[in-house]
Amino acid sequence: MTSPQGARILVVDDEPQIRKLLKVTLQAHQFEIYECADGEEAVVQASIVHPDLIVLDLGLPGMSGMDVLQRIREWSHVPVIVLTAKDREEDKIAVLDGGADDYVTKPFGMGELVARIRVALRHVAKTTDEPVLRFGPLTIDLAQRQVDLDGSPVKLTPTEYEMLKVLATHAGKIITQRQLLQQVWGGHHHESDSHYLRVYVGHLRKKLQEDPTRPRFIQTEPGIGYRFLLQD
Repeated sequence: MTSPQGARILVVDDEPQIRKLLKVTLQAHQFEIYECADGEEAVVQASIVHPDLIVLDLGLPGMSGMDVLQRIREWSHVPVIVLTAKDREEDKIAVLDGGADDYVTKPFGMGELVARIRVALRHVAKTTDEPVLRFGPLTIDLAQRQVDLDGSPVKLTPTEYEMLKVLATHAGKIITQRQLLQQVWGGHHHESDSHYLRVYVGHLRKKLQEDPTRPRFIQTEPGIGYRFLLQD
């Protein structure tokens, strides 16, 4: 299990001031920090250090952050939080569809970034060590394909179960509509099928006794996708 305290974090950013700020702050939170300033070095460092998490800038010299992300995703599932000045919705969707786990725009608050790092590391610990996922009153037994809410079984259709499984095994992270369509329906879908997602998510929320205006489990990220909420 990855422990947040002492976790290795690779910071990739070409701005020395940003690297210094991140290094000082994250070390104060007991993280072990590695850093580099260009994309090609980032790929090499990731293969040598085997970080528990990567904070990645998109605007890098030599190799772009998106290219770095694609190269790393060829062989690693390490959580990647993109840190960038690009704040358009289409940029966020492209990065998340490209394999990033989270997206933070500059200027940013260190408190928020540290919180997102903790969430990503908790997610890694949960998904690698626990075949039975527990989120407060909700239990998902991945081996038995069994879902219980407040100790009672929840009857789901195969599609509803697959959607819940994808969202819950990526708890705390944004899953874009395209990612959800690909993982639930495979290659047999079109972008226009996104309205099916809203219908199925609506059914799922009803069975989880969830008020869409005050979600306990499934939060809508407008224009992007959905996030399964971690429970404290």
